[in-house]
Amino acid sequence: MADGQGITGDVVTFNESGVVLRLPDDKYTERIPWARFSQPDLKKLGQNPKLAPLVEPFLEAPLQEKPRKPEPEVRTPWRLKHAEPRSLFGAMFSSSVGVLLLLLLYAANIYAAYEVSIFRAQSRPLVCGLASIPLLGVLSPIVFLCMPTRMQPAPDAATEVAAAQAAAYVLPPTASSEPSAVGNLRLSQSETANATSGLPSTQVFQRGAFTFNRRFFETKFPGFFGIIRRDAEKEMVLVIKSPRGQFVAQRISRIAANDFHITVQKGAGTEEVSIPFTEVQEVQLKHKNA
Repeated sequence: MADGQGITGDVVTFNESGVVLRLPDDKYTERIPWARFSQPDLKKLGQNPKLAPLVEPFLEAPLQEKPRKPEPEVRTPWRLKHAEPRSLFGAMFSSSVGVLLLLLLYAANIYAAYEVSIFRAQSRPLVCGLASIPLLGVLSPIVFLCMPTRMQPAPDAATEVAAAQAAAYVLPPTASSEPSAVGNLRLSQSETANATSGLPSTQVFQRGAFTFNRRFFETKFPGFFGIIRRDAEKEMVLVIKSPRGQFVAQRISRIAANDFHITVQKGAGTEEVSIPFTEVQEVQLKHKNA
């Protein structure tokens, strides 16, 4: 046995748990586990083909026969190289992504200056030109945004009346049979037709003679802001000329610092159109049948 004791007997029965021996005095032992046998006796028992499969798991391999563990292979992991120390802008210009980001920031700053110039009614070339200066141009949108909106002074009433009267008259066509006279003026064809039909005369307001802004429309056409028109202005309409075309306004629904919204007839219904003040070229106040 592995503990130094000895047992003599014949193998009677065996299984995976152990073996039962018959002693010389015809007595039987308890089932002896395979682990209690010494290595030399296990090898002897293993010579029996029937016992070999049961004994083999308990046999110890010789030291020289034990396989050696392979030496661990040490691999150096791949690491990113540290960038060379340099300034912020130097690092950004060293890569294509950094150059693209700088160009996007530069364009965004100029676009912000463009929007600020519209919002504050400032000179667009001035604001955008200052914004295009590298580094210092970042302050241009901020400075002009902090400034109050520049409102153009409206001309006085006398100047507007004189300009309206001058715009309503045109010089007569010169012919070879008529003597040319600079002082001779005549009414325009629309004025003559209105006077003949008994309709109110058409008032014409042109860009250059008038400044089209919020104050101009609120002071000149206050009756067009109400939902219900008075009898005197009920049959009147506003004809607004712009690069997008000519609009016949029934009502001014909304007005802001930079644009206004008008209600125009579209088929059987109405439609609201937004027109910036910068696009208005001429405004006519006329009778709808004129």
